[in-house]
Order: sequence, then structure tokens, then C-alpha cells
Amino acid sequence: MARRDARAAGGRFQTWPWHAGTALAALGVLAPVLALVGQAGAGAGGHWSHLLRFVLPDALAQTLGLLAGVGLLAAALGVGAAWLVTAYEFPGRRILSWALLLPLAVPTYVVAYAYLDILHPIGPVQEALRALLGHASPRDFRLPDLRSLPGAIVLLAFVLYPYVYLTTRSMFASQAAHLMEAARLLGHGPWSAFRHVALPLARPAIAVGLCLVLLETLNDIGASEFLGVQTLTVALYTTWVTRSDLAGAAQIALVALALVTVLIAVERHGRRRLRYTGARRAAPIRPRRLRGAAGWLAALLGLAPVVAGFAAPAAYLLALALERLGGGQGPSPALLRAAEQTLTVSALATAATVAIGLVVAWSRRILPRAAAWRRALPRLATLGYALPGTVLAIGLLFPLMAVERGLAALRAGAGLDPAGLVLLGTPTALALAYVIRFLAIPVGTLEAGLDRIPPSLDQAARLLGENVHGTLRRVHLPLLRPALAASALLVFVDAMKELPATLLLRPLNFDTLATWLYAEAARGTYEEGAIAALGIVAAGLLPVILLARLMDRPAA
Repeated sequence: MARRDARAAGGRFQTWPWHAGTALAALGVLAPVLALVGQAGAGAGGHWSHLLRFVLPDALAQTLGLLAGVGLLAAALGVGAAWLVTAYEFPGRRILSWALLLPLAVPTYVVAYAYLDILHPIGPVQEALRALLGHASPRDFRLPDLRSLPGAIVLLAFVLYPYVYLTTRSMFASQAAHLMEAARLLGHGPWSAFRHVALPLARPAIAVGLCLVLLETLNDIGASEFLGVQTLTVALYTTWVTRSDLAGAAQIALVALALVTVLIAVERHGRRRLRYTGARRAAPIRPRRLRGAAGWLAALLGLAPVVAGFAAPAAYLLALALERLGGGQGPSPALLRAAEQTLTVSALATAATVAIGLVVAWSRRILPRAAAWRRALPRLATLGYALPGTVLAIGLLFPLMAVERGLAALRAGAGLDPAGLVLLGTPTALALAYVIRFLAIPVGTLEAGLDRIPPSLDQAARLLGENVHGTLRRVHLPLLRPALAASALLVFVDAMKELPATLLLRPLNFDTLATWLYAEAARGTYEEGAIAALGIVAAGLLPVILLARLMDRPAA
């Protein structure tokens, strides 16, 4: 009995650091949210009355309009593309199945940046149209202004539809062929079978993808501001940066946080009610071959969102960058410094995020039957991904300023100069925001990797005398190398592309490629910004290639 108690005590001693690390990670994610709620609630009543009268009605209306429009169009594009490459065989289908993911490589603000120049009244498209129609001046003929709510809806939908495509295609590919054949035998044509059988079965997957689209839309700040849409995110940024009103920004952030909560609750409710079962070894849907004009029309329809969401803006940026480099004007020293700073802070944030993600995932592995509150800690640690970057940044400012005051008091007590900012004056705060925002990526990836490792390996390691730490180091880490590499790549690229949190938390004289591009777009200097945009797009291609390889693997 004494030996058993000692063994249990030793096991608890080995596992508690992992659970403590998970608890600290969850606390770090919850701290900005709790600080935001507290500061917004303690804000002056005059702020609320001013916001409710002058700011929130227009910002909330434009935000809801943008979410509704982007959601509907992205769902139509994503579901249509997924069904097209799943249910039909046509020329180029295999290439198109992964090419439809390419818009994920281009951040929304980069697409807006490119199209503002492409579709400018004196840009290449409108100049060519006027020459074709015989007009000499923009006063005689010009297209509708892209800077509008409809323009923002179209651009964002063509960039974000791959989220719906990715989740829905997986569901369509796993559906049993006998269900569609039964529908055909009951007299349903292709469209009717899709509408009555395939689409209802895919509704949970559509809900997941659509929730991601709406969260990304709410997080966007660059495209919305470039296109003149005053969303809650843009209003929050303007209130803090332009008016230096932190209390008002916190209250707007609280409204955005409430909207995020509603979106997640609706998505979870939809998935809870819609559950389907089917044969485990049923044959997947066999694509129907389209011949002649029908096949080429299907190829063109599938190619259209790829061209609009990736090929056109990427080609234009490449042309601008080559024009500048070909003219003997290389990247400016400031741009090279921004690239170096981007790589440095992204690499530091990636290392910290993957390390903390490993702690959280391993904690869940070694204590699967813990109390409910302990099982909830890993889930709480991943909530940061649902927070828009601006909301997270404003929430982080309050605890970071409290820490800065404490550090200043300690330096003063030690006889040192209390002036200076240790966290907010360096990229540390920015890296911390990246860790909180993207921690869900390594946690999810590593948990999936650990779930594929049978528990018998853990038991065998214990029988051979390994403790919890040795089992992770000698058994699981070698098997988790692909998952670690994939999660590190995804976090690194997302950190490089992050704009909202970077705009609010970067120290003085610190630029990343994203903020450099934002500043160049504000100044209207497209040639210099094109090089930064092209670098972001090139980095974004890496996770898309990884996703394409993962999608092709089951079919091999």
C-alpha cells in the first residue's frame, strides 16, 4: 500500500508541471478578455452614450452587412467548387482540386491593395476598356467605384471561400455513393439529388467553414479600411490610434467580442443538432464524366475563383515588383529592415507557440480522465484564435501596462532608472499577441498527432522504466516531428501575415511586411509595396502546398 501511494505521488509530481503550464496558457489567453470586459464595464457612461449615438449604429450595420454578404457569396463559391470537383470529371479537375486553395495564400488586405490599383480609374483594366470603347477620359467612362460595401463583399468572398471549400469537399468526398444512387433510383436528377441528399449531409461542414470565413472577415482591418467600409474593427482602430481613446476602443472591442461569441455559439449549435451516420466502408461518390463543351465549361467555372482570388492579384504584384527591380531600383533599406524584423518576431513567436502547444497537448494526453475543470483548460487555451486581432491587442494593453508599472516600481526600488518600456517598447508584446492568437494551431495539430499514437506505446515505455518526461522525449517527439513541422510552418506564416494586432502593438520604428504594405497603400505608393506584398504571398503558398499534399494523400 505504501509503495502504491508513493508511486501515485511520484506520478502526480511528474505530471503537475504539464498541467500547471496548461493552466498558465489558459490564463494568458483569458487575461486580455477579462481585462477588456472589466475596462469596458468601468468606462465612463459618456463613452457608451457617444458610441451608441454616433459610432456603433453605422459600424455595426456595415459589419453585419459585410458578414452577411461575404458569408452568402463565400458559401456559394465554396460549396459549388467542392461539389464540382467531387461529383464531376472534367479537364484539369485534378489540378483544380488543389488550385482552389490558392486564395488562402493571399491575405485579404493584399488582394484589396492589388485590386485598388488594377481597377483604378486610370489603372490597366479601365484604360483598356476605354481604349476598346473609344473613350479618352475617365469622365467619359468609368466602372463603379471598388471602394464600397459591395466591392468589399466580392473581394473578401473570393479570398475566403477556400475555408468553406476545404471543409465541404472533405464531407462530399466521404459521402457514400449508395445514397446518391438511391436518390437517382427514386427519380431525382443530379441537381435534385444534390439539393435533397448531399447538401443536407454537408451542412455541419458548411457551418464550420462559414464560421471561419466570418471570423476572418471580422478580423480584417486592411481590406475594409482600403475599401472604405467602416466596420467595428476599423472603428476600434480609429478610436485608439487616431483619437487616443483607449476606454472607447475597449467598449467597441467588447461589442466585437460579443459578436464573435454569437457566431461561435450559432456554429456550435448547428453542429450539435446535425449529426449523421453512415456505413464505415461505403464507397465514395464516383465523379460523373463531363465531355465536350460541358467539361470545358466546368473547368472554366472552377478556374474563375482561382483567377479572381489568387492569379490576377499575384500576377499584378509580380509585374509591379519586376518593373521596379528591372528599373534598377531594388528594395529600399527600410523594406529590408522590415523583412528582417518580420522574420525575427515571427520565428520567436513560432518557437514559443509550438513549445506551449506541446505542453497543452501533452497535458491532455497524460491525464485524460481528469476533473471537468482540468479537461476544460486545453480548450480555454485555444480560444485566442477566435479573437479578432484588434480585440486581442486592446485587451492585452491593460495587463501589459499593469506589468510595466510593476517593473518600473521594481527598477525604482533597486535604484535604477524607472523610465522605459520593457514589454510595450519592444517586440515582446507583439510576440505575446501572436502566441495567444495562434496557439490553437499547434494544439490542434499535435493533439491529432498524439491521437494517432496508440496508448500501448506509453504503457511499454512505462514498463521499461521511462517516466512521463522520458516517454515524451524518447517515444512521442520522434513520432511527432511531422506534426511539429506542420504546426510551426502554419504559425510562422500566420504571424508573418497578421496585420490588426501588429498595427496596435508594434513598438516605435518597428515595421513588419504587413504594416509596411499597409503604410505604402495609405500613401498610394504601389510599386514599393508590391515587393512586400509579394513576399507575404510567397510565404502564404507554403501552407497551401502542405494542405494540397494532405488532401491528395487519401486518394493515393
